[in-house]
Amino acid sequence: MVTTAAAPRIPPLPAEERSPAAQALLESVTVAGAEANIFTTLVRAEGLTRKWLPLGGKLLNGKIPARDRELLILRTGWNCGSEYEWAQHVVIGRAVGLTDHEIRRVATGPDAGWGPFEATLLRAADELHRNWTITDATWSTLAEAYDTQQLIELPMLVGHYHMVAMTLNALGVQLDPGLAGFPSDTGP
Repeated sequence: MVTTAAAPRIPPLPAEERSPAAQALLESVTVAGAEANIFTTLVRAEGLTRKWLPLGGKLLNGKIPARDRELLILRTGWNCGSEYEWAQHVVIGRAVGLTDHEIRRVATGPDAGWGPFEATLLRAADELHRNWTITDATWSTLAEAYDTQQLIELPMLVGHYHMVAMTLNALGVQLDPGLAGFPSDTGP
């Protein structure tokens, strides 16, 4: 498992160093008056961040049901060792109805007492992480519940959050105040 860097390799951009465009971009992603380290760090590459945000926003409001989406993202964060991604999506997962017990079980994986479809979602995230594809058996189960758009979105969602996790880990983005990292108890 990757451990969060003790200090950021690229620190968040301080308010006094922000261009008006960078400040406006950050204001578009500020939640409840709080700036997240992911955005204040990535805004240092303002043009890239401006182009990346719409994709992330589309995936957060895509065709996959929110609860399923958060199971996939949490499992991806766990698989990639990204405490930052995990911590942010624990909050979002709770907001869409995941319980703390379920969130801890995500870390344990698809064989941690999930229903058949939830286990399949976690298995799909694991297969994409390990093999860069989804097995026929897992695909068949997904295709029983998801339409074509959702089936296309699923690997794109997991792949996108792999990219995010790698970026967060490589840059050493630190947890935002009030967020906790990985659970210490991951038993079902």
